[in-house]
Amino acid sequence: MRALLVDDDRGLGSLLREYLGAHGVEVEQVEEGASGLARVGTEPFDVVLLDVMLPGEDGFSLLPKFRAQGSAPVIMLTARGDDDDRVRGLELGADDYLAKPFNPRELLLRMKAVLRRTEIVPAPSESERIVLGAVEVLAAAHSVLVDGKTVDLTSFEFRLVLALARKAGTPVSREELAHAVGLGESYDPSVDRSLDVHVSHLRQKLEEDPRDPKRIKTVRGVGYVFARPT
Repeated sequence: MRALLVDDDRGLGSLLREYLGAHGVEVEQVEEGASGLARVGTEPFDVVLLDVMLPGEDGFSLLPKFRAQGSAPVIMLTARGDDDDRVRGLELGADDYLAKPFNPRELLLRMKAVLRRTEIVPAPSESERIVLGAVEVLAAAHSVLVDGKTVDLTSFEFRLVLALARKAGTPVSREELAHAVGLGESYDPSVDRSLDVHVSHLRQKLEEDPRDPKRIKTVRGVGYVFARPT
């Protein structure tokens, strides 16, 4: 595994290179966002570890730019670990969020988890195409169109909409949906609301009125359903 650490803390970089290196992870470190964007634009990385408190442009404003540069999952690292910051990071497209100080072993487990998510959804056939009214899901191309226009989705959001679209008209429980997109068997929706955050963000992109969704609907006490057009 190859990881890019975007963080100006050299001590942390040294610690992660030592610990993660012993577990087969090559860690490259840059200390500011522009250098990180240049690296992901020209080199292959399996995961990006992005600090929020960077000199100059912060991690929150940099995150969409990293998303636009490539498909590597992004784990945000920050000393600001309150729920509002975590939700903001997830809303902006982060695959995970870890507050400092953290145990390097936990980071390694989270890195492995976000990489498993890219493998958990059944591989689409070249011809798999799901059309639900104005929404078109092109599975092999990892693309979603609304009214013929491509929607900019994170890799997690794409897996989420694909999982729902494949069972359109059928309610999908939060636990089942979490497993389908790679959050793991241990996901507990009573304490972890990250799935709901991603659904909310997805509605912002797919619904005419996210406050009154017509496509991705909540099924109270169950989970969500992608409604079939009438």
